[in-house]
Amino acid sequence: IRCWCMIEVMAVSKEVTEEALKEHVKKIKREKGIKIYKEKFEPAVKIGKKLEDKDIYTQVVELEFIIEDLRKLVDFVILYGPSALEILEPEKIEVKMNEAQEMVNRIATVVHNLTTARLKGFLLPK
Repeated sequence: IRCWCMIEVMAVSKEVTEEALKEHVKKIKREKGIKIYKEKFEPAVKIGKKLEDKDIYTQVVELEFIIEDLRKLVDFVILYGPSALEILEPEKIEVKMNEAQEMVNRIATVVHNLTTARLKGFLLPK
């Protein structure tokens, strides 16, 4: 599967921002079943917000890559948190039901863990 994605990091110094994003991409490159063939790092920039009286910097990288299958792509999204992702090819992907079930259950587990940890569960309408 051929994909494009954008990944953004934020930190309290330009140097930390740049190093964090480089390390993030290095981890992706070590993944089996993923081959990055294009990467474009934008310059780190200071944004107008502050965290505990420190400036915040952000940096973006655009990646184009080939990934072995849809399951691996779902894992990539969960593990590496791209801000945006586009599947460039193929136009059609067929998945067996048990594989699709495994993927959506993995996503459900992550969402459940996040809502439990951060929101203390979903807020249901009254």
